[in-house]
Formats: sequence, structure tokens, C-alpha cells
Amino acid sequence: MRPFIEDVGLNRDLLVQLLEDSYEVLTAADGAAGITLAEREHPDLIIMDLSLPVVDGWEATRRIKADPALRHIPIIALSSHAMRGDEEKARQAGCDDYLSKPLDEDLLFDKLRHLLGELPTP
Repeated sequence: MRPFIEDVGLNRDLLVQLLEDSYEVLTAADGAAGITLAEREHPDLIIMDLSLPVVDGWEATRRIKADPALRHIPIIALSSHAMRGDEEKARQAGCDDYLSKPLDEDLLFDKLRHLLGELPTP
């Protein structure tokens, strides 16, 4: 299971269509719902938008990584935050990897395979 946490419905739908042939995808529309989903489902990986309502992706990541039962779950930040230093801030919040929008589909699949152990470490 790979939850995708994204507040914009169109972006969520597009990513689900992209991933659903290869992965089971669960979605949440805000950070609080994403945390609850992670607690309930214990997914293999999370793709986290950083600009979310209710609880933003930065804080949702910190909470997930602070939970001993969830901290092992890799989190890929997916965000329109593409300013210098944003990737470092995402990693400091606990994200294991980072992708900026617009999405590079090939790079996304490479990162998924790597974090899920489907590819050797580069």
C-alpha cells in the first residue's frame, strides 16, 4: 500500500492513475487524514504533498516519523516548493526523498523502486 497525501483533487487523481497499474494506492486529502491513514494501514511508502490543509505536510511528516510504529515508512515529499533549500527543509522534517512539481514520472518511479527495495542503491 502506498498512500498519497494531496489536497488538490486533480493532482491526486492524476497521480493515482499514474501509479495504480503498479501499486495499490490509498489517498488522503489533508495531513490529519494522512496521519490517521498511516496509523491504520502501516503503508510501505508515503508520497506527501507539503502544502496541505488541516495539518501541513511538514508537520504530518514530523508526526509520522516521531511514531515508533511508523518511523520506518519512507516518505517522498512531492511539492511545488522548489526554492533553494526546500529539499533540505523537507529532509529535516523527516522526508526520505524529494520531488518537485511538475512531476518527472520516470524519476518518481525510480525513487519508488529504490525506496521500496526494488532497485539496488545507486
